[in-house]
Amino acid sequence: MIKILFICHGNICRSPMAEFVMKDLVKKAGLEHRFVIESAATSTEEIGNPVYPPARRKLAEHGIRCAGKTARQLRRADYEAYDLLIGMDRANLRNMECICGGDPDGKMRLLMDYTDRPGQVADPWYTGDFDATWRDVENGCRGLLRQLTESIC
Repeated sequence: MIKILFICHGNICRSPMAEFVMKDLVKKAGLEHRFVIESAATSTEEIGNPVYPPARRKLAEHGIRCAGKTARQLRRADYEAYDLLIGMDRANLRNMECICGGDPDGKMRLLMDYTDRPGQVADPWYTGDFDATWRDVENGCRGLLRQLTESIC
């Protein structure tokens, strides 16, 4: 079982998009029994709030539902509970390391590191461009799944 936790600042846009895109890709590949996929925030600002409506609409455009998801904060115990902690940008990584007390096992990565365009996932909170975020998240999740299936097959 591979346990993945996607993380962004508020857990209402990028990380839940990544969570539900990855769940969809894994299901379509017939591998849902081999994965646990969730998401969390580095901040407390949005705790308990649902996925941001434009992010929810972007997922729905692609036939992906995210009903019932509410924001939660990353906890130190998550470091032991998950195999991979995937941040959306460098600020997320810094905050993840602070919350978890470092990354001694090398579990923390950026989602875009799994693409041919490493960097940060576009943040729609500031840009309003959910299409760019969708492309980054989908490309990152596809690359991550490709790498993981190579290692489990």
